[in-house]
Amino acid sequence: MVKYRKFGNSIKKVSEIGMGTYYDPLWILASRFKWLRGKDDKIKALKAGVESGVNLIDTAEIYGSEPIVAEAINGYNREELFISTKVLPYHLKGEVLLKSLKSSLKRLRTKYVDVYLIHWHASEEKIREAMLTMEEAMEMGLIRMIGLSNFNLTQIESARHYLKKNDIGAVQLEYNIFNRKAENDILPFCEKNNIAFMAYYPLAHGKLTNNAALAKIAKEIGVTPAQIALKWLLRNPSVFPIPRASKVHHVLENSKVSDFELDQNQLNKLDLLYKQPE
Repeated sequence: MVKYRKFGNSIKKVSEIGMGTYYDPLWILASRFKWLRGKDDKIKALKAGVESGVNLIDTAEIYGSEPIVAEAINGYNREELFISTKVLPYHLKGEVLLKSLKSSLKRLRTKYVDVYLIHWHASEEKIREAMLTMEEAMEMGLIRMIGLSNFNLTQIESARHYLKKNDIGAVQLEYNIFNRKAENDILPFCEKNNIAFMAYYPLAHGKLTNNAALAKIAKEIGVTPAQIALKWLLRNPSVFPIPRASKVHHVLENSKVSDFELDQNQLNKLDLLYKQPE
């Protein structure tokens, strides 16, 4: 059974495992020409996740997957879902950002998104204007939380400074057993300031799905290496892994991560195997 946890400063109950909809560069390119390769399978995967209790879905304007998300969530109670999307750094000027946001909402067929993130850092002037515009969008009811993706700690603190009435609600970065750089500064910062941490590439581009060390622990419990990798991330209550949702059986496997626990000995083994250098 999927478990839920507090997502930063949101009052919504959010599934501890999410679903990501970045597929690959070819998908992004093909989507520009309305060719949505494997569209039906991806919709089925997202639906299977929602049916199993996963309500956190992440997308972005560049992914070309917002229309897929819209079809997948059609017929479900929007208030029970938690959707995030992202704006490109060259769409940060006030009126351009609002236009991009409204275009995303149209593609998603929703009146608001729960988190709207800047996808990558840009100039300080652009970030300042974007932060102020995002606060306007919050007042308009178009977004409920402001987020940052692929920002370092200095950039996060600077962007946060420009907000007048709100705070950063979510940060999104790569984080997995192989890549633990976020533990050095950004993850502790998020924990201290009640900011949700969305971990993309939680399976390290699939490298963790057939890893021998994880497979050994997985065999002890009767689960898969992928489930071990995701469960390891969930040891921190601020972290929300967003593995890619493209196949039904993978989504259902991910949704069962809440069904087992790793004991301290197993966690220690994983920590020692892949300790991130200072």
